[in-house]
Order: sequence, then C-alpha cells, then structure tokens
Amino acid sequence: MGKLDGRVVLVTGAARGQGEQEARLFREEGARVVVADVLDDQGEALAKEIGALYVHLDVGREEDWTAAAAAAKDAYGRVDGLVNNAGVLRFNALVDTSLDEFMRVVRVNQVGVFLGIRTLAPEIEAAGGGTIVNTASYTGLAGMAYVGAYAATKHAIVGLTRVAALELARKGIRVNAVCPGAVDTAMTDPGEGVSAETVDKLYRKRIPLGRIGRPEEVARLALFLSCEDSSYITGQPFVVDGGWLAGVSLL
Repeated sequence: MGKLDGRVVLVTGAARGQGEQEARLFREEGARVVVADVLDDQGEALAKEIGALYVHLDVGREEDWTAAAAAAKDAYGRVDGLVNNAGVLRFNALVDTSLDEFMRVVRVNQVGVFLGIRTLAPEIEAAGGGTIVNTASYTGLAGMAYVGAYAATKHAIVGLTRVAALELARKGIRVNAVCPGAVDTAMTDPGEGVSAETVDKLYRKRIPLGRIGRPEEVARLALFLSCEDSSYITGQPFVVDGGWLAGVSLL
C-alpha cells in the first residue's frame, strides 16, 4: 500500500529538480501524477517514464491553470492534491534590481502559487478534500542578501499558506509550506565562473550538516505533508535546510 494510493496530485515545475523528485516519489507511493511545466520535452519524457500525465503550464497564466485542471479531470476524474513547486531565482543587489526583473520573479513564485490555490482548491473540495503544499524557502522566514525579489515572494508564500489554511480547513483542505535551504538543483547553480569545489566549500562552512541538500530530501517532506501522516497539520512552514536557519555556526 502506498501512502498516496488513489490520490490525484498535480506538481508544478515538475520537469526537473525538486518537482521531478516529488513527481517520482508521489508516483511510487501510488498517486496518479500530473507533471506540469513549461519545459515540454523534459516534462513529457518524465511523464512517459513514470506513467503520468504531462500538461504544459505557465503558472503565471490563468488560462494555463484552467486548461491544466481540465486536462487532469479529463484524465483522472478529479484532482485532490497540489504541489506548488515552480519557482525562479535571480541574484542581484536590491538597488540594482529592475522593476521588470522583480515582477518576473513575482509572477512565477507568488502569482503562480496564488493562481494554483485559487484554481484547484474548488476541485480539491469537490473531490472530498485533500492537500496543498506550497514551496517557499528558508528565505521566506529570514533574509538573505542579493535575493531580494526571491525572498519577498517566498515571504509572501508563507503568508498565503497561512491564509489559505484558515479559509480552506472547513472544506477539508490542508495547506502547508516547505521551506528548503540550499538544494542541489539547476535553479541554484551559480553558473559560469564559480567552481563546484568553491560552492561545496561554502556549504560545508555555512551549513551545520556540512553539505548542500538533495531534491529527494525535499520531496520526502512534501510527501509527508500530502499524506495521512500529517493529518492534523495545516497552516505551517516546514524548514528543510541542514540547520542553516538555526543560527551561525562557529565550528
């Protein structure tokens, strides 16, 4: 018996990284998974591999959400779970961030979560209840220099999570947030000019557990919040960051 047997769960940003691992794990646990992304080739390949449905979804577009919900219902009859995983990260000093760049981050990270909740909460209620897991960040609970737009949106996601949990609880929907720290995905790749050795040294120094996180570790937390193991939990942010948020390590 899988922990998600009989469930239908849509995962955004599922073509790679944390979303991919969530889609894989949820499928292993018996869920019928909707892989949603804008990376069509990667998303379609993953869906074919794990036996899932792929839908093209730009999370900042209302019409894409409407189409994704319809496709999921056509394929599986209902939707009773959502993982709002899609996100973008930009590194820049706050005073050097253009309004266009700031709004691009807001559109994906913040508006995407809002539209996901607004679109699928009625479907989840109609299915008899279920779960929503929003991907925030440890920067949604603390500041971090040079990621002002990202941190602003992740703080907003924590707030949206709490409001949605209050409003949707009586409709049988639990809403929680995962707050990852540094996780080894394409989004956190510093790009050209920064070696893997330099990044590894930074994390060994800064993170109490001495390493960067793995996408599958975040996926396991999302699974916990999507199954009956967390049946009495809603409205909460859960940090998975190797101890980074605990404080400054002097060792």
